[in-house]
This record gives sequence, C-alpha cells and structure tokens, in this order.
Amino acid sequence: MPKSAPRTLTVIRSHQLTPNMKRITLGGSELKGFPVDQESAYIKLQIPADNGESLVTRTYTVRKHRKALNEIDVDFMVHGDSGPASAWALRAQPGDCITLAGPGGKKLLDFSADWLVLVGDMTALPAISVNLEQLPANAQGYAVIEILDESDIQAFEIPESFEIHWVINPAPGIENTHLLDKLKQLPWLKGEPSIWAACEFNTMRALRQYFKQEKNVDKKAVYVSSYWKRGLSEEEHKKVKRTDAETTA
Repeated sequence: MPKSAPRTLTVIRSHQLTPNMKRITLGGSELKGFPVDQESAYIKLQIPADNGESLVTRTYTVRKHRKALNEIDVDFMVHGDSGPASAWALRAQPGDCITLAGPGGKKLLDFSADWLVLVGDMTALPAISVNLEQLPANAQGYAVIEILDESDIQAFEIPESFEIHWVINPAPGIENTHLLDKLKQLPWLKGEPSIWAACEFNTMRALRQYFKQEKNVDKKAVYVSSYWKRGLSEEEHKKVKRTDAETTA
C-alpha cells in the first residue's frame, strides 16, 4: 500500500443491505484529497479489538466514493460478535470515528477479454459488485458468488450475455468446494477469458489449480487472491498468504 497519512473519518450513516451485509458510509474533512476512481481499491481500517483497549487492522474494499460529498461506502459482512470488524460494524452509529489508511491497489477484470469470470464469497462481494457495475454491454461470462442465505442476494443490472449464479452456504467456516463445484458445472466458453477470484485461502488454492492446470489459462489473465483463512486472524492469514505467494511465484 502506498505511504499516506492515516485519516480519521466519521460514520455518516449505516444501512443494512441484506441480513448479513451492512454498508457503513464514512466521511469528514480528512477525506478531502482521497484519490478519485478508487472503487474496488483496498483500505486498512483500525478496529477496536475484542478487549476494547487496543486496535487491530482489518482490510476492506472501497465500495463507493462520492467525492463531491466527501463520502465513501464500505460494505461489511456481519456475523455477530465473532470478530472485531463485524462487532464494530453492527454497533456503528453516526458520529463514531475510525482511522483509515490507503487506498492501496485495485484489481479489476480485463473488460476487453473474450469472456469474463468472477468468483468469490461474501467477503469478496463488494469488489465483485464494482466489477459487475462496470461490465461493458457486450460482456459475456459468469459470476459465481457464495452467500450465507438466499436473502443475501443483491440485485445488479448486467448485460444480457452475462449470468450471476448464487451459491448458498450457511457455514462458510467449514471447508467446502461449493464455488469450484458450481464453476465446473458451467460451460467453458470460447476464446481467452479474464478471471477474477477472491475467497477463503483453501478455496482460492483449489480455484487457482483449476484455472491454471486444468484449464491452462494464461497466468496474466488470472487474478486470484485469498481474503481470509479458516481459523486464522488477519495477521496470521497474511503470513500464510505471503508464504504461499513466495512458493508459487
């Protein structure tokens, strides 16, 4: 992430998008100068830890940026008090303050590719949403999205030749192959694809193997990342992710 001074932002409002996804709008004078065109870029938020006496860093996505209003939207997957970020988002009230660093780099599909593939779980849904909203009118391909419940389905306007497949999994903390199984059921289209995938670490590795070894997709056409790993904190996951990147380079 590029070096930049942390910004202290204020909660402007919150909105429950679906039962398990909450949108927090952050703003304030310190958002002035925030780079434009950063939807889907990542940011680092300083969240109160479980003990309430210290802070932990958690990574989120810029979902929307309204520069004229000095506001950004951040979508949180909420799952009770099982993590500090979820607990904070559930309790966030207008006027609450939070420190933000970033933005860091953003990753989008190559919209000029012959066809497009988006794959991810609810932690990746904000970034997937940005890609979906930028699809060109002639786009063809698929999005395969794992959510906790049917009520978590979000509405998107998409091109006629593009499909969204929602996969219901109420227990994302348990090892599963839901995303890969669904993807394998879909036709592999002609031409060269552009692929974007983000999810749990082990699921990421399975998807990566499928794209690169079974489908022989050019490495440059595939962005695949893990956003979390079962049983690990973000700090622990970052170490595992770094080791994985070094051994698969």
